[in-house]
Amino acid sequence: MKQLQEYIDHTLLRPDASLVDIQKACKEAIDHSFYAVCIERRFLSQMTPALKKGGVRAVTVVGFPSGEESTEDKVAQTLEAVQDGADEIDMVLNRTLLKEKLYVAVLEDVQAVVKAAEGRLVKVILETSELTNEEKISACALSVAAGASFVKTSTGFSKHGATVDDVRLMKQTVGYGVGVKASGGIRDRQTALEMIAAGASRLGTSASIAIVESQSPSDNSGY
Repeated sequence: MKQLQEYIDHTLLRPDASLVDIQKACKEAIDHSFYAVCIERRFLSQMTPALKKGGVRAVTVVGFPSGEESTEDKVAQTLEAVQDGADEIDMVLNRTLLKEKLYVAVLEDVQAVVKAAEGRLVKVILETSELTNEEKISACALSVAAGASFVKTSTGFSKHGATVDDVRLMKQTVGYGVGVKASGGIRDRQTALEMIAAGASRLGTSASIAIVESQSPSDNSGY
């Protein structure tokens, strides 16, 4: 069974993060055997060689944090990320299109990023704090139809992050073939375990070390 660190995308997306900050986060991810590290595109080309050598996947964000960019801009960002070594793309859903029920436009926006990712895993960030349950269900269904591999709760830059109820609803909607990434506000081991129990197969957090180090030395069980 998976260990807790294997669920974690160690995340540093603060706008003021420096290269030194990013280097430290990537080293932490390697040292703690986290599944991935999630950083801005501008750092990818410098960090992907060390991450690949350390066995940690490189994740970056597209259309972040608003999701309001044009599809063309999101595609360009994705192509840049692929060129710079990204293993996975976390794209932000265009919530304006969703709320206006322009479902074909939402579908095509996600499809274009999935195509540009050239087989790399794409996660669609819903920003659940800004959506009704009906909109969350629609967003999940459209993401699945567009070929996304995951749906994700939050950017971490809105009203609140992941909730157990949202993770459960998203998992019920996407089923077993698509993953759910719980992100935003996950700062301790108990919350992390609750998200996993609700259906999350990945956790986005900047508190990764505190989460895994809160396990007792004798706790070697999987999750």
